[in-house]
Amino acid sequence: MGRLYIAASVLTSSAVRRALVVVGLLAFARSAHAVPYETFVDANDQADLEDLVVAGDLTEDTYNELLDLLETGVDLNTANRAQLYALPNLTYEDVDRIIAFRDGQRGQITDPGALVTAGVLSEDKLLAIASFLIVGTTNRDFQIRGWIRAQTRFTIGDDLLPASLLRGRFTLRKGLTAGFAGVLTRLQVGKPIYDPNRDSLVADPRGYNIVLPKIFVRYDSERYAAIAGSFRAGFGQRLVFDNSTQYTANGFYSDDQIIFSADLDRACRLSTGELSTNPCSGDAAAEYTTPDWNWRDGLLGVGAGFKRLEVGAGWIQGYLWASIQQRRIYQYELVNAGTCEDPHDDTDPACVAPIIGVRDEDNPLAPAPRHSFQTLPGVFQERLVGANTAYFADRRNSVGLTLYAADEVDLVDGIDLGTQEWSRLPLGTVASGNDGGVDFGAMGVNFTFGRGWLDIGGEGAFSFDKLADGPGPQAGGGGPAGILRLTATKGKQELEAVFRYYGIDYANPFARPISQPDEFDGQRARDEVGGRLRYTNTSKLFSIRALLDLWTPISSLREDSILGRSQPKIDTFLRADVRTSQQLWLGLWLRYQDKDLRQGGQDQCFEVATDTNEDGEPIPCAGRQLTTIVRAKYAPDKTLAFTGMLQHQLLDDGLSMTSQFRTKFRQDASAWLIALYRPSPRLRVRARLRYFDEAFNDDDDTYLERSFTGLIDTAVTIRKRDIVRVRFDVKRWLDGRESTQLRSPNPELTFWLMYEMRL
Repeated sequence: MGRLYIAASVLTSSAVRRALVVVGLLAFARSAHAVPYETFVDANDQADLEDLVVAGDLTEDTYNELLDLLETGVDLNTANRAQLYALPNLTYEDVDRIIAFRDGQRGQITDPGALVTAGVLSEDKLLAIASFLIVGTTNRDFQIRGWIRAQTRFTIGDDLLPASLLRGRFTLRKGLTAGFAGVLTRLQVGKPIYDPNRDSLVADPRGYNIVLPKIFVRYDSERYAAIAGSFRAGFGQRLVFDNSTQYTANGFYSDDQIIFSADLDRACRLSTGELSTNPCSGDAAAEYTTPDWNWRDGLLGVGAGFKRLEVGAGWIQGYLWASIQQRRIYQYELVNAGTCEDPHDDTDPACVAPIIGVRDEDNPLAPAPRHSFQTLPGVFQERLVGANTAYFADRRNSVGLTLYAADEVDLVDGIDLGTQEWSRLPLGTVASGNDGGVDFGAMGVNFTFGRGWLDIGGEGAFSFDKLADGPGPQAGGGGPAGILRLTATKGKQELEAVFRYYGIDYANPFARPISQPDEFDGQRARDEVGGRLRYTNTSKLFSIRALLDLWTPISSLREDSILGRSQPKIDTFLRADVRTSQQLWLGLWLRYQDKDLRQGGQDQCFEVATDTNEDGEPIPCAGRQLTTIVRAKYAPDKTLAFTGMLQHQLLDDGLSMTSQFRTKFRQDASAWLIALYRPSPRLRVRARLRYFDEAFNDDDDTYLERSFTGLIDTAVTIRKRDIVRVRFDVKRWLDGRESTQLRSPNPELTFWLMYEMRL
C-alpha cells in the first residue's frame, strides 16, 4: 500500500485535518515513549534519510536501522508489539491501540487510513510512517509483486568499469518473500593462500568479479516464521544475540542490504614488498576512484520458529537458527598464531600482522609488491547455532531465554592464523588447529514488565570462550553482563534510565545492547559499567531532549591498570527545537563529550585522523569535545523546504609534542544548506551544499581538511510506478596539504544512475 494512497485516504476526514493543525506543531519533536530516534522522522525514501544524517538529526547507527526498516517494511497485520514499536514516532500507547484495533478488525487492516478515522493515530504520524508500512492482503494465490533495482556510479576520470549493483525483492504470496543483491566488484582482492616459497600469504590482485552476497527466501505469518539464505536475528535487550539493525529486535530479519561510501577510494593500495620502489608512490599515491558497493556479513543458513503458541492466558515463542558463513576480515586483524605467543605484546615482531603479497599466477617466483589496507575474503568460516524461547503473559510482560554457540575454522592451509587482540573475534578463535569444539558463545535470560506509566526491560547474560588458558592479560574464558532499562512516561514527558554492566571477560561479538562506541579488544559491549538518563519533554511549540551518560572501563578500576586510576567518561547533550511560525522551525543542539573526566588540559586527543596506528590497532584518546549546532528549517509551502545548519566544535588535539594545540582547543566548523522541491508526487528534486573546515584557528592550512561539497538529486516516477533517479556529486578540496595538491581528481565529479522497476 503506497504512501500516496494512505495520504488520500486519511485526508477525507475534515476532523482529522483539524487535528493535523494541532499535532503538526509537534513535527519537530520525538514523541513520548517512542524508540529514541534523534528526531521526528518523516521519510519517503533513502534520500530523505540521507538528508537527516547530513543535517545532524540522525546518527549513522539510526540511519542504518531506519534504512533497513524502510526497505524491509512492517506488515500492519502480522507485526508484533516490538516490530510496531520500531516504527519511527510511535509510542507504546500508539502500538497498543494499533494492535487493539487490528484485533477488532479480525486481524486485518486493509485501509491504513482507518487508523486515523478511528482515532488510533494522528494524521501526521500515519503519513510519517506510511513509507515503512506493508499492508497485508488476504490473497493466498501465487502472484509476484515487488521491485528490481539497478544502480551504477562512476567518477570522471575512472579507468575501470562503473561500480554496479542489482537488487530485487519479491512477494510471492501472502507471507512469502524472496530477495537478492548482486554487485560488480572491481577493487576486491582474491582469497589469500599460503606460499611456502615465501613463507607468507599471497592473494590475487584486484580484479572484476560478480558477487552475490545476499539472497534469501522468507516466510512470515502471525504464528510462524522461517527463513533460508542470508538473514539476521536478534532477541531480548540484544545482550546475548543480535546482529540485526533493529532497535527492538525479536525474531528473524531479511538481509539484502548493500551499503556505499560517498567518498572516493584510493586507486592503488600496494606497498613496496619485494620490489625496489613502491608502485603506489608519486602520482599513483594521489589517484582516487569510485569505490565498490559493499555489504555487511550477516548469517547464512536457515532459521525457523513459532511466534505464538497459546498457553493458558499467554503464549510461547520459540526460534532455532544455524549459519555457515565465510567471513571477510581486515588484513591487519590477522596474526600468525604459530609464531606469536601473545598478540597483546606489541613489542614482539612476531605478532605483527602477516604480509599479504600480490600473487602472480604466471610467474609465481617473480618479485612482487604487498597488499595494503585490504579486506580479505575467504579467510575463515564461521559455524553458528542459536535458540530463543520466551513466555508472554501479555504484550508487556514476558520472560525469555537466548543462547548461541559458534566456532571459527581457518580456511587457509599451511599457516596457523589467529586474530589480533583488537579484533571483534575473541582472541585466538581462528586457527587451523581447531578441534571442532565451541570457540565462543553466550546465554542469558531477559524480561519485560509493564504497568501503567512504567515499562521495565532487562537481560542478564554470561559468555563463554576458549581463552581461559591464553597468555594475554585478559585471558577470558567467559564473563557476566547485564542491562536494566526503566522508562516512565507522564503526558508528553518521558524519563528513561539505563544501567549496564559488561564484564571484562564478556567476549561476545554478537552483543549489540545500548553501549558507548569505545571498544575493548574490538567489542563495544565489554569492559564497561555505567548509567544513562534520557529526558524528553514536548509541547505544541517546542521540544526538549536531554541525555546524560556516565560510564567507566572496568579495567581502569584495577590496581594494575595502565592508568593506575579510574577513567570516568561522559557524553551529554541538550537539544531544543522551537516552531516560531507555521513555516519556520529553529533548533539549538549542545553536546559535550569527555573521554577522561579526571584528566584535563589540551595535551591529549579526542580523535585522530585514522583512529588506528600503522598496525591497525586503535589509538587511545582521553580528550574533550564541545559541539554546538544551530539549525533552521523553512517551508513556505508543501512543495518546497530549506534547511540550514551551522556547526562549531571545540576539541582537544594535542597528542603530538609538535602540535600547536597543546595549549588551546582545535576549532572545526561546518555549514550546510539543503533544499527539497516536490512540485508533484511524480517528481522530487533535492540539492545539498556543505562547507567543511577543520582546525580553522590554525594559520597553516596544510594540517587538516578544508573542502566544499555539493549534490543535486532528481527522482522521477515513470510508467505509473517505476522510478528513475539521477544524482550528481561534486567535491572540491581546498586545503594546502601536499596530498590535496597532488590529489586526482580534484574536484571530484561523480555521476549516479538508478532505475527501479515495480512489479
